[in-house]
Amino acid sequence: MKPHQWQALIEGMLEAVLLVDPIGLRILAANRSAHALLKLSEGSLNGTDVVDLAAAPEDLFFWEDVAAGLSEHIYSETLLQLNDGSTIQVERRVSLVRVGLDSSIFVVAIRDRSSQRQVESELEKLIAELRATLESTADGILVTNLDGAIRSYNHLFAELWGLPPDLLIQRDDPAIYSWMDKCMVDADHYTERLGTITRSPLMEATDVLVLRSGKILERVTLPQYARGRPIGRVYSYRDITQRLADEARLQLAAKVFESSTDAIFITDAEQKIITTNPSFERLSSYTEQEMLGKTPREFFSEESNAELVAQLLENLETQGFWEGELWNRRKNGHAYLCMISLVKVCDEAGKTLHYIGFFKDRTENHAAKQRIEELAFSDVLTGLPNRLLLTERIKQAITLAGRNNGSFALLFLDLDHFKQINDSLGHPFGDRVLMEVTERLKRCIRQVDTAARLGGDEFVLLLHQADASGAEICARRVLEELSAPFTLDDMSFTVTSSIGIALYPDDGVSMADLIKNADSAMYHVKERGRSDFRFYQRQMNIGLLSRMKLDHAMRQALEHGGFRLHYQPQVDLRNGKVFGAEALLRWHDKDLGEICPIQFIPIAEETGVIVAIGNWVMQTAIRQAASWNREGRALRVAINVSALQFQQSNFVESIAAALQEHRLSPACIELELTESILIRDAEEALKKLESLAALGVKLAIDDFGTGYSSLSYLKRFPINKLKIDRSFVDDLPADESDVAIVTAIIGLAHAMKLRVIAEGVETEQQREFLRDLRCDEIQGYLYAPALSVGDFEEKYLLTE
Repeated sequence: MKPHQWQALIEGMLEAVLLVDPIGLRILAANRSAHALLKLSEGSLNGTDVVDLAAAPEDLFFWEDVAAGLSEHIYSETLLQLNDGSTIQVERRVSLVRVGLDSSIFVVAIRDRSSQRQVESELEKLIAELRATLESTADGILVTNLDGAIRSYNHLFAELWGLPPDLLIQRDDPAIYSWMDKCMVDADHYTERLGTITRSPLMEATDVLVLRSGKILERVTLPQYARGRPIGRVYSYRDITQRLADEARLQLAAKVFESSTDAIFITDAEQKIITTNPSFERLSSYTEQEMLGKTPREFFSEESNAELVAQLLENLETQGFWEGELWNRRKNGHAYLCMISLVKVCDEAGKTLHYIGFFKDRTENHAAKQRIEELAFSDVLTGLPNRLLLTERIKQAITLAGRNNGSFALLFLDLDHFKQINDSLGHPFGDRVLMEVTERLKRCIRQVDTAARLGGDEFVLLLHQADASGAEICARRVLEELSAPFTLDDMSFTVTSSIGIALYPDDGVSMADLIKNADSAMYHVKERGRSDFRFYQRQMNIGLLSRMKLDHAMRQALEHGGFRLHYQPQVDLRNGKVFGAEALLRWHDKDLGEICPIQFIPIAEETGVIVAIGNWVMQTAIRQAASWNREGRALRVAINVSALQFQQSNFVESIAAALQEHRLSPACIELELTESILIRDAEEALKKLESLAALGVKLAIDDFGTGYSSLSYLKRFPINKLKIDRSFVDDLPADESDVAIVTAIIGLAHAMKLRVIAEGVETEQQREFLRDLRCDEIQGYLYAPALSVGDFEEKYLLTE
């Protein structure tokens, strides 16, 4: 691009622009703005050296850096020399622009900053003048924005409020406001008034502030405007302590009393009241005339206040102020709680001039506080003490019993099957039941005792100075009271509870121990049928710890592969061949040794870990059955299913997924379910059983005859097999009752087109007897115990 073309381009720019040859640093073109800025005739810059414009030595070094190509974009502020020899302040940007493949050019953009610098200098001068004005005023000045953020204050403000040095050297608005709050005698009223002012940007106000130091400040508040709009607020503070001391009483009252919503009185140096404000009469019902000459001691001294009033007057003399709460009475005798602040006003020599008292009615606040405490310490639903208040009561009982070598009892109650009420009738209905239970519990204890609700359906009764006999009487009374029918919404039902009892100090000397041990005793009642009470015994915790240890060990075994499956062969009585095996869970723990299933399965069902264990058993057994069937060994594996596992919503889907994953025919799996599983929720059980049957899985009823046997579910449910429990097989063929039961089960099964298997067969006599009764299948020690996979394969699969 030729120079005249560049010239046309840069003429359209508002800034002064120079085009400079990067090699010779000569100006190739300059627009009119550049000539005007430098006060040169148009075109006179073309061909001149750019360094000729330098007004300072350091500018020469700048152009050396530009020529050296240290950067393609350089920005600086500098001075330029004008044609008349003067200089101007400018900001300059040099950019390297490439033109074509082998050439480039420097574009120098220049902007005049002399006007801006002049404005800045004038602004700095103005700020300095304003600061000097601020410091020279006779008042303490505080300037804030509309949000209350501090913009400035003078030294007199800091002196009046006694700001500590650390607040003078660092910007910390909240700390300054907090300091001012602490300086106030009546901080609540001060904060309330300040909030009113803040919420009204146009408000102009004058207030009198009484500080704890004895100073009295006059505060004048004015809005600060800019362009006709409020932008902040200016507070001026003047120390009027001496002026008030010298002014007449009426002027003092007008300034301090009349506008205050607090009740205020002023005394002379002898503490005799010389005036009161209108709020004083509104609050106390006493007129100013009635109060003249009386002292604060006479006004506040109720019988219950005498000691406190003496203390506050002593503090008033020694510290110069006092504040606190006192109960007082109005002229009509009605009691009210008042918040009082008293301050002593002294002259410069320290001589007492006046005492000023402020007080306000706190009765409603006190009532609200009591309500908050009730909510904090009471159960919201029943109104009974909650755990927090119970803790305090038990601590008091322990202290009292320890001091008097006495005792007390703690009863831990848990309602039986209460979850069924919530689940079937809803939580609102359950809440009504809990309220009725609460009323019945209150009738079972003395006025000195405590009934508390811990949460849910758990309650605790604290019986003061009660021994075992007293605790038993109360427990029986509770059981009797709760056994009476409940009637809600024309529905009658019964609620029972299980009660555990712990005695102090025999069963514990701390709340934690007493609650834990009473809970442990209650747990044992639950285990033994519910609706009863039981005293704590030390071995209960041993059993509980054993359960906790087993539960933890089971979870660790599940995580680290500590469980294994053994397989007990099942034999067809017609030909004596092994047609399947029952998968039985085995567990060896490195610390506890070999643990029998009868020890850990009930605990697993109680804690819920049986679901995870059952899923592991299902996956492992299906994988093993698939392995055998792939090798041509057509074996059916029977798997036990727990009630919790069967209740899982995805039970059927999880079995289907496992069968598909291991490519196993559903007919190779037989699920053994107890009768209790099937009758718990018959309709839901029927849906799941039909889904399993449709899948092709075989279904058997385990331990048939030991539970709630019902012919109706045998008819409805798609069952394939009945399993005779070993308790009916052990004494065959000698026991006539067992013979009759087994004969009936086999006959019933065949009549309903079901197969029958007997477990626990250990003798030839038992096998022959069962064969004679046309029992289809058997398993037991007569053939083999449950074997590991290797032993099972070696004995029954590799020999075929």
